[in-house]
Amino acid sequence: MSLNTIALELVPPNIDRGREQAMEDVEKVLRCSAEAGLAGRIRHVMIPGMIEEDGDRPIEMKPKLDVLDFWTMIKPELPGIKGLCTQVTAFMDEPELRTRLTDLCDSGFEGIAFVGVPRTLSDGEGSGVAPTDALKLFEGLVDNRGAILIPTREGEHGRFEFKCGRGATYGMTQLLYSDAIVGFLTEFAAATEYRPEILLSFGFVPKVEGRVKLIDWLIQDPGNEAVAREQEFVRTLAETDPARRRMLMLDLYKRIIDGVAELGFPLSVHFEATYGVNTAAFETLAEMLAYWSPDTP
Repeated sequence: MSLNTIALELVPPNIDRGREQAMEDVEKVLRCSAEAGLAGRIRHVMIPGMIEEDGDRPIEMKPKLDVLDFWTMIKPELPGIKGLCTQVTAFMDEPELRTRLTDLCDSGFEGIAFVGVPRTLSDGEGSGVAPTDALKLFEGLVDNRGAILIPTREGEHGRFEFKCGRGATYGMTQLLYSDAIVGFLTEFAAATEYRPEILLSFGFVPKVEGRVKLIDWLIQDPGNEAVAREQEFVRTLAETDPARRRMLMLDLYKRIIDGVAELGFPLSVHFEATYGVNTAAFETLAEMLAYWSPDTP
């Protein structure tokens, strides 16, 4: 069963602000959705399981609420909305992870993407369950099992094919700032029979990115020319005026949708306002969804 959804990413607040920040975030989501004409359109919130990464992160990573605690706080305020999340598997053994996934599913999470170690470690490190093993191990527990898809990453075709073979039902892309996903999925469709759902991820780029460079840091892949071009596009978005910024994002969205819509993959949209929810971000999302939306035949 496809998710067939519009999902909004909400990052758990820092522990020191806890419930107060959680309620502020929900109020912004409801208000900005209404102001942009999207009331009732968002069907899932996607809550990432945050883990500490490199020390050079542009915004300091402070201890954050647990995904489940955050969801428990905001769920009553978001009637009709279900949860998606990412779950780091590499630091839990199988019984511990099974308990965690059971709790997540019981609380209303309809999709869980399994992720591995942070960039400071290599694939396979960590004493727990590898994400590819989790895809198979928990097939009977988690109906919608996700894998991260980074179309610009070297060797991603084989990596994603292996994840599909292990039971991934959907792929959630890294933030897309080029149409590299079109070529990737075109080749993937031609070479394999797998047709997992694809959550196409788009991120709003405000002016502050030009100074802070958090998105630039999030998508980095040193030495990768394709990613360098995406970083340049992010810089262009940050430096331009709001109207042209929206036009550039809409143009990218159109090129991606036009390129992948007929390949046979169920499609959903995952949207992220990296620096926090605001009306400008929702207005950009509204224009994108006016062109194509998973909830419109």
